[in-house]
Amino acid sequence: MRVYVGYLTVLTFITMFFATLLLTTEELDKVQGFQNELQKTVNTNKLELNRTSLLVDHNGKVFSEVNRPFRLYVNDEDIPPFMKDILVASEDQHFYEHVGFDAGAILRAVVKNLVFTHIQQGGSTITQQLARNLYLGQEKTYNRKITELFYAHEIEKSLTKDEILELYLNVIYFSNGVYGVETASQYYFQKNVEELNKAELAFIASIPNNPAKYDPVDHFDQTKIRQERLLDILVNTNKLTKEEAEELKNTPIKLNIRRKIDQYPDYAFFVEEELKELISLQEGFKVDLQNAASQQEREKIVKKLNDRFEEVISSGVTIQTALNPSIQQKSVKALNGELQNGELQGATVTIDNTTRNVVALTGGKSYQKYNFHHAFQAYRQPGSSIKPILVYAPYLEKFQPSIYEKVNANNYCVGSYCPTNYGGVQPGIVTLNQSMAQSYNSSSLRLMEKVGLKDAFQKLSSFSFEMVSKKDQTLASSVGGFTYGMSPLELTDAYTSFIDGNYVESHGIINVKDGKGNVLYEWKDDPEKVWSSDTTTKMRQMLNEAARTGTGKAAFVSKPYVGIKTGTTNNYHDYWVMGLTNELTTGVWVGHDIPKNMSQIERQRPSHKIWQQIMK
Repeated sequence: MRVYVGYLTVLTFITMFFATLLLTTEELDKVQGFQNELQKTVNTNKLELNRTSLLVDHNGKVFSEVNRPFRLYVNDEDIPPFMKDILVASEDQHFYEHVGFDAGAILRAVVKNLVFTHIQQGGSTITQQLARNLYLGQEKTYNRKITELFYAHEIEKSLTKDEILELYLNVIYFSNGVYGVETASQYYFQKNVEELNKAELAFIASIPNNPAKYDPVDHFDQTKIRQERLLDILVNTNKLTKEEAEELKNTPIKLNIRRKIDQYPDYAFFVEEELKELISLQEGFKVDLQNAASQQEREKIVKKLNDRFEEVISSGVTIQTALNPSIQQKSVKALNGELQNGELQGATVTIDNTTRNVVALTGGKSYQKYNFHHAFQAYRQPGSSIKPILVYAPYLEKFQPSIYEKVNANNYCVGSYCPTNYGGVQPGIVTLNQSMAQSYNSSSLRLMEKVGLKDAFQKLSSFSFEMVSKKDQTLASSVGGFTYGMSPLELTDAYTSFIDGNYVESHGIINVKDGKGNVLYEWKDDPEKVWSSDTTTKMRQMLNEAARTGTGKAAFVSKPYVGIKTGTTNNYHDYWVMGLTNELTTGVWVGHDIPKNMSQIERQRPSHKIWQQIMK
């Protein structure tokens, strides 16, 4: 009878409201327009909650959380029925009966509020609260309350009761910047919500009623009182016996606060930027940028790409990466330990030889997230570290000589271009093996001249060097002279071709999945043959010689195989060490943001020591 009278009263109010509006044709159009807009706005098929995305390492462990507010979505089947019982019993006992609003509750609220000048009691159902959280905000006015009824009814027409509960439990606020029941479970207990016991479920269910008052961190006792009150309500609604409630009240509650996870900033920022690149490639932005007719058009496309990236991140994806935490920690420690002098900077990249994935990289000394990242944003002259890729391997590929073939390493000029060897040495006739091990510039120029710039750069185009252009096709490139150069990531990536002669661009991201486990993005590159088996074998022998007796011996590590090539640019502006073992390929760059002579620290071999510490 109470419910019947309540509905009759509410319907009377609504009828009177529309009767007033329908006095004119113009107002009729407004009503129809309102209904159309309501259906467009309350479109549950396009509903997107702002969720937290997770970056996980190669073992599946979360190392970074991206996007705020903190919300980890949980599906209906993973929400314990006991949590739903608490919610319905304490907030909306007629939830399974009403059509979005509880007429009896509204009538009681209207009678009570007549005494006050503003709303004291709202009589809101769970569906109304969901409408408020999703669309309307928390303003307390009569106009908003009436609008709320329409929104709630539209939601009820679109969703089942279980779907409404699922959404509601994922949007409500649990204090401390935490949204949703799964997030609350993770934040306060570091457990999935389905792992919580009933006492813990009742405890976190106490928070949303008044998140400031029932903040478990600052007001634990108040939250506990509220929890016991909820358990009493369950007894009164026959969801629990008195004995069960007393047992739950006496069950100890121990908070285990989870702070925001934000580890390995060097790698996390790299992955976020790589995700943007992956989206650009798979959704056509990359092609659009390449075909942009003007800078203005390009800027518009970049904005669309950035908006799309933010949309993906806010959808709550899980980004599976290749991060190896132990190698990452070792890399950061080595870089920071060796670069303690003033403004000296550096970067490292380590790639797994089997998967060709980037397992670790450092963006700079004491790197802070989102700062300039030297591993993939810094383009520097490669010095002699380019010789294996641009000179020696193309020479072996074209002429198939023995590594003991002789070459003149004394000073040599082509026209006015006359590079000299380090220290001005004139070693005379040496083998190819010796030439690369000691990194003689004069012999490198002679070999480049024989290969030919066109053929040498044709091989270089196999790799992902973004800033290499036709302007770089000069003989100066034989000793590392380029217009812009390459990043540590690009150069290390190219060295993976000496694993087995094949090349595929290395990445940190393995795949990106949505909340239901569907793969949204993944790299689909296929390896390409760059070097023949004969060339690869000879290059590995020559790199090994350089590691044992040549310029790389200060970085030597005792492994079944180790190959190293170093590079020093003009005026000692850059130090490079590139190399590989059977398991890993690692590149190290050391320099200053504004190029500066580093001859005073040359004997300290900072780049060698960093490489050695990572690869031990």
